[in-house]
Amino acid sequence: MRRAGCLFLAVVPVLVTAGAYFLVPSNSEPPGGGETVSQSARDDARAKAERRHAEDRAADDELIASLPPGLAAPDKKELAHRIVSTAENSTLDWRSSYGYIEDLDDGQGYTAGIAGFCTGTHDLLTLVERYTEAHPGNGLARYLPALREVDGTDSHEGLDPGFTDAWRAEAEVPAFREAQEEERDRAYFDPAVRLAKLDGLGTLGQFVYYDAMVFHGPDTDPDGFYGIRERVMEEADTPAEGGSETAFLGIFLDVRREAMLSSKQRAHTDTSRVDTAQRRFLDAGNLDLDTPLEWQAYGETYRLP
Repeated sequence: MRRAGCLFLAVVPVLVTAGAYFLVPSNSEPPGGGETVSQSARDDARAKAERRHAEDRAADDELIASLPPGLAAPDKKELAHRIVSTAENSTLDWRSSYGYIEDLDDGQGYTAGIAGFCTGTHDLLTLVERYTEAHPGNGLARYLPALREVDGTDSHEGLDPGFTDAWRAEAEVPAFREAQEEERDRAYFDPAVRLAKLDGLGTLGQFVYYDAMVFHGPDTDPDGFYGIRERVMEEADTPAEGGSETAFLGIFLDVRREAMLSSKQRAHTDTSRVDTAQRRFLDAGNLDLDTPLEWQAYGETYRLP
């Protein structure tokens, strides 16, 4: 995942709904002296927040179940992965990227696998941890201490020289390929599609969210996915709020493009995945992301019948 910054969401649960973020209070005492909130009051506040979130989620689940599958339909999901793959790995064959691993010199360490998991942005570490929990003794498990040390940096300390070879070798294992797909869906595809549906967006809008989630990461800073969405919502209503879907998506692409161009990493400033792909689909009025499709990524043209 290529992104400008890293937000470790595991530090405090972030409860995301279609309209807002709720930070669940931690159990730590506030710094300094003075009167403090009692432990029981904090526990009560936390329980109320979690209960409210559970109630909201149940209502959201009911709403989503009533909607068309959209990008979650098997053929559309495959289409989405193929389009993202052209921007991430310059190929329509996303399954050829399980063993991909490279340092792009973008400050995020090694980028690897089908979703561009990075050693510097926590998602690669999460993938290997979850995979090792299910498959102890795998070929990447011995690198977990090093992966924890370099997380949040571009360092290769403890990874070189063997990690890249170990990744490629493990990518030949069906269970690791499945683990990559599960982590991609858990971290990026599923939350992006879910939130897009709650925002009232159709298949193209769901894809726009998914591609942005992969590229910018699930962060709340101004250049992260959730930060970009919040900036857009300051300018336009979502379709769920009565706004125009086309107008909302147009502003989303504008704000996202601005975020990409402002990146300090030159590798992140090519906006073709927005300009000559998603913008082209939107301008054609293809809100259902129907084929045939033609688009460009990094100057190369791709077509799907």
